[in-house]
Formats: sequence, structure tokens, C-alpha cells
Amino acid sequence: MAAWWEQPYRGGPMAVPPTMFPRPLYPPDANRQGKKPSPDGPDVEAYKRGIWRAGRWPGPAAGFDRQFSNQFSHGQPGGNVGSSGIAGFQRQMGIDPTGWVGRSTFNTLASALVPEGPHKGEPVLDANACNLIAEAFSIYGGDPDPPPPPPIKAATTRERALAGATKWLGTTESPPGTNKTPFGKWYGVDGQPWCAIFCAYSYEVEAGGSPSFDPSAARYAYVPYIVSDARNGRYGLAVTGAPAPGDLVCYDWSASDGTYDHVGLFESGNSISWTAIEGNTSVDNNSNGGQVMRRQRSSQEAAVVFVRVAEP
Repeated sequence: MAAWWEQPYRGGPMAVPPTMFPRPLYPPDANRQGKKPSPDGPDVEAYKRGIWRAGRWPGPAAGFDRQFSNQFSHGQPGGNVGSSGIAGFQRQMGIDPTGWVGRSTFNTLASALVPEGPHKGEPVLDANACNLIAEAFSIYGGDPDPPPPPPIKAATTRERALAGATKWLGTTESPPGTNKTPFGKWYGVDGQPWCAIFCAYSYEVEAGGSPSFDPSAARYAYVPYIVSDARNGRYGLAVTGAPAPGDLVCYDWSASDGTYDHVGLFESGNSISWTAIEGNTSVDNNSNGGQVMRRQRSSQEAAVVFVRVAEP
């Protein structure tokens, strides 16, 4: 079984909402890339508490000061997992390990759960960290100049779709319970269940397009259509038993009825246990939970079909 640092952190509801992102953070050496190093602040202290609880900072031994140092950003020289800082957390979560803190890292950290120890399963951002983030937000008010997104290095459409989907972690319906999202608005059916629409958006907008998706024809807003077309080889879809990052994962929670209820993008793992980036989910409602989340799944939860999407 893989050690906790060899697989993504499990995710849960965000400890603080994405709208509370205080500001981007840059370490001193970011000046080489034209960025102004960030002054000390309570958000830095919050992240040090969170990265410590995540197992990647020495915590009290190194101190919870408010300085966004090169060491905390990139990891301590000659250190190990327990001192790898922001960049170590980013590597584990499949984020470009710049060591800078932008919205993607903020959202991912806010939803990550402690992997081991007496606080296992709790948010890595505890109540003290959340209070510090609120203090920082009151100071900085949400900086409108977040770090530019890293260049997409993914080689395949499905990898680009997954990278794009991950950027939306923490996004919720607005107003809550309405099914209204940027994805539904783009698709032209805002206010409808949107897990499949989120996948279509990831492929058509974030990845630049795939022969399998066609939003103008409203082809895949309904999960059973994805499964049926994959089983019959239509539009380049195919069922696979060896899922790869960016493949679709279709779930039938009531395996006896044969109707697939939910879909997400496979992130990592295997056909027995995996993580997925899913739209319209929550820990209380798998298929209509209203949020983009990273979910830990297994083949014991539902009947599952993994679907490969055609490359251009």
C-alpha cells in the first residue's frame, strides 16, 4: 500500500470558501522572475500551520512565523518530506511546484485532509488557520493580480482536461442549491445537474476540444449517454479497464438499476481505488452536491465504467 506522501491528499469540504483567498504569495527569490516578494502576513502563518498538519513542515520546531521564506516556499535544503514546504504539497497534489501560493494552491490546501496521526481526516487548515486567513483577507481584500497560471505541460487532451478541471476545485453553485454555475451557463442549460457538463467544459474549454464532445449538439449533459456511446464505440469514446489521468469515471450508485448517475475525471490510482475531480458533488450528496471537489473513490461504492475520450 502506498505511503501517504505517495498519493494525493484526500479532500473534503473547503475549510474556508474560495472567495476568502487573501492574496498571491511570492518568496524572496521570485524577484528573479519579476515578482515582488510578499511582506509578512497572517496568511503565511496559516499556511505554515496547514502544511505542518499535512506532514510537510516541521511545525513548532521551525516556528509559525509570518515570513514567506524561500525555505517554506521550496522546502528546506537537504530536507525530507517533513520539511518540503509549499512545493512539496504542490508536487503531491499534481500542481506545478513553484512554491508560490495562488488560487489553485489555496483551494487545494483548503480542501485537503490530514493524512495520518491523531488528527487524521480533519482539514489541514484548522480553526486557528481559518481565523488567520480571515484576518489576512481583511487586510489584503483579495489581490486581483494572482500569479499567472503555469504553462500547460500536458501532452494529451485528457491530461489538459484534468489540469483544467483541477483549477476549479472549491467552485460552488451560486446561489447554493440552484445548479447555476459557469459551466452550465457556457453549455446553455444553466440550472440543470452539471457533473457531465463540468466534464464537457474541461474537455472543450480547458483542454481545447476533443472529437468526442460537441456542446453545440448538447451531446453529453447526461451520464447514461456517455456510458452507452462508450460501450458502442461512438464518437471516439471507449471503455477502458486501465484508467489514466483525465479519463472519465461514470458511477451507478444503485448498481441494480443500470442507470449511471454521476461522472468525474479520473486523477490517480487504479481501477480498485482512485481519486477523481468531480463537479456537482459533496460528502453529503455524491451526485448533486453543488461543488467541484477531489473525491476518494473505490469500486466497492458503485458500479463503475471508465471511459477513454478521443484525442484530436
